[in-house]
Amino acid sequence: MDVFASLNPPQREAVESIDGPVLILAGPGSGKTRVITHRVAYLVKLCGINPYHIMAVTFTNKAAREMEERLNLLVGSSIKDLTLGTFHAICARILRRDGEAVAVDSRFVINDRSDQISLIKRGIQETGFDPKQYVPEAIASAISAAKSHMLDPMEYRETSHSYFEEVVGRVYEHYQQLLKESNSLDFDDLLMKTVQLFRKNPKVLSRYQSRYWHLLVDEFQDTNIVQYELIKLLGSKYRNICVVGDPDQSIYSWRFADLRNILSFEKDYPDTKLVLLEENYRSTKMILETASHIISANQQRKSKDLWTNNDTGEPVAVVETYTEQEEAQFVVSEIERLVDLGEYNHGDCAAMYRTNAQSRALEEAFLRYGTPYKLVVGTRFYERREIKDIVAYLRLMQNPDDAISLFRTINVPQRGIGQQTQAKLSGWAKSINASPYQALHLLANSETKEPTEKPYFNSRTSRILTDYLKMVEDIIARSSELNTVELFDLVIERSGYKEYILSGQDGEERWDNVMELRTVAQDYHYLNPSEGLAAFLDRVTLISDVDGYDESIPAVTLITLHQAKGLEFPVVFIVGMEEGLLPHIRSFDDPAQMEEERRLCYVGITRAKEKVYLVHAFRRNLMGRSMVGQPSRFLSDIPSYQTATSGWWQEEESPLTPSIHSWNKVLVPQPIEMELKVGDHVHHSQFGDGIVVSYQPVNNDAEVVVAFNGAVKKLLLSFACLEKLE
Repeated sequence: MDVFASLNPPQREAVESIDGPVLILAGPGSGKTRVITHRVAYLVKLCGINPYHIMAVTFTNKAAREMEERLNLLVGSSIKDLTLGTFHAICARILRRDGEAVAVDSRFVINDRSDQISLIKRGIQETGFDPKQYVPEAIASAISAAKSHMLDPMEYRETSHSYFEEVVGRVYEHYQQLLKESNSLDFDDLLMKTVQLFRKNPKVLSRYQSRYWHLLVDEFQDTNIVQYELIKLLGSKYRNICVVGDPDQSIYSWRFADLRNILSFEKDYPDTKLVLLEENYRSTKMILETASHIISANQQRKSKDLWTNNDTGEPVAVVETYTEQEEAQFVVSEIERLVDLGEYNHGDCAAMYRTNAQSRALEEAFLRYGTPYKLVVGTRFYERREIKDIVAYLRLMQNPDDAISLFRTINVPQRGIGQQTQAKLSGWAKSINASPYQALHLLANSETKEPTEKPYFNSRTSRILTDYLKMVEDIIARSSELNTVELFDLVIERSGYKEYILSGQDGEERWDNVMELRTVAQDYHYLNPSEGLAAFLDRVTLISDVDGYDESIPAVTLITLHQAKGLEFPVVFIVGMEEGLLPHIRSFDDPAQMEEERRLCYVGITRAKEKVYLVHAFRRNLMGRSMVGQPSRFLSDIPSYQTATSGWWQEEESPLTPSIHSWNKVLVPQPIEMELKVGDHVHHSQFGDGIVVSYQPVNNDAEVVVAFNGAVKKLLLSFACLEKLE
C-alpha cells in the first residue's frame, strides 16, 4: 500500500510529522479526514505502531463511522484495537472501567437532554424555587457552562455574583445529588468526571498515558476547556498530540467551545509543527473567493490562502424576494428548474438557515409543490415516545436505581399506578434516603406493617407494585445471560409492550419504530451481556444532531447552518440573509459573537461545490413579528464581480413563480415617480395590463396589489416598473 498516493505535499507533511505536537490548520474541503486516516495508516503500516497505542477523537458519531470505514480499507482488521470515537463516548468507556475511583458506579446510565431537564425541574422544585420563574432550560445551560469550566457546585457558588447565579448554585448542588441517587451522569459529567479521575488518581492517569503514544483530535476549534485539559493530561507523557481544525469554522461557542484552544495551541506547545492545508477540493474558484472575502474581515483567526484547481464556476447568486413565502417559492422553483434541465437531482440540493423557525415556510412550499425534502431535526427518532419507553426499560436492567426510568415504565403499559401513587412512593423513598427501586423492595419484602414506617397502599395497588417489581427483577436476573437482542425481546414480552403499542393510535407505525430500535441492538449482540447493553445504551443516548442524516435519500436537505457543518452539496441555498437573522440580532452588541456569525456564513457557503444562492426577503414574519429586512452586512463584503443579481439562474418564468416581481430582474430599486390608488389601470412588462386593488405605503416605498389577467400579484412599487394607464 502506498500511503501517499492520494496526498498533496502539505497533506503528506501532515501525515509524516509524527514526533511531538502538530497543529494542522485545514481549510474547508482540504481533505482533513483523508489526512487523519492516512496518518493512522502511516503510524500502523510504516512505523509499526500497534493501533492499541493510538487514540483518534472526533465530535460526531457520523464522523467516527466515516473514519472507521476509511481506516478499514487502509489498515484492515487490526484497526479494531484503535480507540476511535467522540469525546463523550471515549470518556464513557473510561468511566465504566475506572470510574469507581471517583465514586462513579460502572452501571451508570447517561441522561439525555430531556431526562436532564426533568431532573433539573425536580431540583428547582425541591430547592424551593418555581420552575415557571426559573426556566429549567436556562438553569441547565448555566450548569453546563459551569461544568465545561470544571466548576463543581461549591466552586460555582463561590464565584457567583448575582441572585440568579445563587439560585443556579443551589439547584446545581441538589441536581448533582439527584444524579448520584439515580446512578446517572449527564453529558457534561462524562467529560468533567474523567478529568477529575485523571487529576485525583495519578496511577490511573499513568496507565492511560502509557497506553496512548499518539493522540489525534479532529475539529479542535470546537473543544471546550474540559476537553482541552483531557487531551493535555493524556498526551503529557509522549507529547505526540496532533490536532486538526480551522478557527474560521468555530461556530459552537453556545456549546461553550473555546476558540482560544486552537489559537493558543502554539503558545502552550512552543515546539509545535504547523502545517497548512490550503488547497480546496470541493468548491469552485468563485465560491471559494466569495467565502474568503467574507471571513477575511474577522480578527480572531489564523490567516490562510485558500485556493483550488477546480473550475472558476458561476458567480454567487444574490436574490431578493418580497416575503419569506416567496423566498421559499424561489428555492423550490429554482431546484425544480435545475432538475428539469437534467443538471442535478433533488438530493444534490440543500437549503440552509440560521434558526429552526425558518424551516416552516420552506416546508410549506415543498409540500405545496410536491418537491421531495428531508428535514434534519437532530435526534427525532430517539425522542419518540415508544423509543424512550423501551430504552427506559433497558436502562433499568443496567441500573435499577435509575428513578427517571423507573417512573417512566412503572405504568407503561397502564397497570393502574397513577400519579398519586407514584408521588407517594417517590416521597417516601426520599424520606428514607433510598431509590424508588429500593423503596419498592422494602414495600414488598419488609415484615413490618406499621404505617409510620412505610406508606399505606390498598391491597390492589400493593399487588400491582409487587408484580411490577417482580417483572423487573426477573428480567434483571436473566440479563446477565442474554445478549442485547435477546434482552430486548424479553423486555417486550414480559412488559406486554407489543400488545400495548399495537392497540393504540398509529400502532403499526410505532411498532415499526420499536423494531428499528431492535435493529440497532443487533449491532451489539456479539458482545458479552453487560458490555453489550452498556454500549447500546451509550450509543442511543449520545446520538448527535446529524448522526441520522442519510445522504442516499433522493430529496432536498433542509438544515440549519450549524447542523450543516461537515456536510457538502453541489447546490446550496442560504435563506434569510438579513440583518437580525444572519448575523443574528443577539450578536449586534458583541464583537466576538459577530465574528462567530461571520464564521457561520462562511461555513454555509463552503458547503457548496458548484452553486450558491444567498437569498433575503424584503419583509418577513418570524416568531410572531413582522419586520422589514435589511440585507445582511455580509453581502456587502462580496465584490460585485463575484455576484449575480439577475439572469443566469432563471432565464424564463417557472410555473412556480411567486406573486412578487420575478427574481430574474435586476434587484435595484427605482425612484417612485407616481402615486397610485385603488382602481387605477397599470401595465407591467411581464404580466400585462391590470387594475390596482390595494395600495399601502411602506416606509419610503409602497406595497401594491394588482389584479392582472388571470393572476393577482403583490408588488413593491420601487421594483415593479409599473406604467400608469390613462
